[in-house]
Amino acid sequence: MSKLTAPYTVDLHGADWRKSSYTANNSNCVEVARVPGADVTAVRDSKNTHIPAARVSCGAWDAFVAAVANGSFES
Repeated sequence: MSKLTAPYTVDLHGADWRKSSYTANNSNCVEVARVPGADVTAVRDSKNTHIPAARVSCGAWDAFVAAVANGSFES
């Protein structure tokens, strides 16, 4: 199995989805779930949970969050 397709084979049923505390009651947010036993972080739109989640390595997600937190991520 290639590293590119491996995250998409991970079953997300029963995943522990979390919303950012920064969204408060705002409906424009994402949900994130780490998949136990796999190097996968899944990200989905909280309003459209029926759409497949994006899945990235935990390292890639951690790097993204760190870049946003320290202001080095430019949109």
